[in-house]
Amino acid sequence: MTKPLEGIKIIDFTHVQAGPACTQLLAWFGADVIKVERPGSGDVTRNQLRDIPDADALYFTMLNSNKKSLTLDTKKPEGKEVLERLIRESDVLVENFGPGALDRMGFSWERLNELNPKMIVASVKGFSDGHHYDDLKVYENVAQCAGGAASTTGFWDGPPTISAAALGDSNTGMHLAIGILTALLGRDKTGKGQKVAVSMQDSVLNLCRVKLRDQQRLERVGYLEEYPQYPHGEFSDVVPRGGNAGGGGQPGWVLKCKGWETDPNAYIYFTIQGHAWEPICKALGKPEWIDDPAYKTAEARQPHIFEIFGTIEAWLADKTKFEAVDILRKFDIPCAPVLTMKELANDPSLRASGTIVEVPHKKRGSYLTVGSPIKFSDMKPEVTASPLLGEHTDEVLASLGYSRQDIFNLREVKAV
Repeated sequence: MTKPLEGIKIIDFTHVQAGPACTQLLAWFGADVIKVERPGSGDVTRNQLRDIPDADALYFTMLNSNKKSLTLDTKKPEGKEVLERLIRESDVLVENFGPGALDRMGFSWERLNELNPKMIVASVKGFSDGHHYDDLKVYENVAQCAGGAASTTGFWDGPPTISAAALGDSNTGMHLAIGILTALLGRDKTGKGQKVAVSMQDSVLNLCRVKLRDQQRLERVGYLEEYPQYPHGEFSDVVPRGGNAGGGGQPGWVLKCKGWETDPNAYIYFTIQGHAWEPICKALGKPEWIDDPAYKTAEARQPHIFEIFGTIEAWLADKTKFEAVDILRKFDIPCAPVLTMKELANDPSLRASGTIVEVPHKKRGSYLTVGSPIKFSDMKPEVTASPLLGEHTDEVLASLGYSRQDIFNLREVKAV
């Protein structure tokens, strides 16, 4: 089957997570992604958090599937010449170097545009150009703090909290992929390439937009009615941490189920939506709540919402999280079990949909990874193993017109 991005060649100068997440997604959809790595070492995540000696770490394999690996020393003249050839024949260059690194390599935007006017240069940055922190080195947790996620995550009596979800890294990669695809469509109309940049701070803030909504509401009225602090607590002049409250105006909380004393994940998330109040009362065996003035409206329920959650938790006491959800789903009540990574890895539905895939690898054997979260009616992205360091060097060089002798010479001067 022809894949939508077949024929698009991407130079992948990225490392760690944000950039590789972007280029991996494009590779799944058919782009020819050539990961350019330093000879002898490669992407730092090949060795980071290793679980099998002398095999690429899962950190690397799970972010670099479907790619080719070209080892290249761009500090050597011969390496620069190879890169110039590659640039002339490619559509996109993706990088997440520190500020000015490409310029110091001799590949400024002006030089890239000279070599290939149709080239799209896509960059992951910590902060946007011109930001007063644009010289700071940024990692996942730094981005979460700078983008507003940490200050609004956790409980009100505890410190700001980092999310386990990669809001700074993989989220930024997804944003950059959208930018690249948009620039490719734009090039079809103009014939020109352009620069595309996404900052980690901006990407985190984009996912925190409802908290920016809440900041403006708080400044106007002085309280936030859907937060646990209302009506008995106090509000300052900034959006507080709301624990496990729902962010969309529907009260919700994580509630204990049978076995919570020994299983730290024996919980469900339960949401009380206005239109679901009657089914909730029926499911809990509390039909008297349906028309009770103290419970009938969201405004009436809010002052004693935790008493309501307590009643629900008592109802859950003899039910596992899965049994509870199986009952509640019949009443169309928004809820979900708190699933562990082990449960997700073994979920047959996720295996069948391609969300969790098992991939054979030349050195480490089979491993699990996350497949495409985007589903298509006419395409099921195939996930193949990440490349060994330099695995495709000869293949890529040959495609650029280098002879066997040329490749031998490049190896002799250790340019590849």
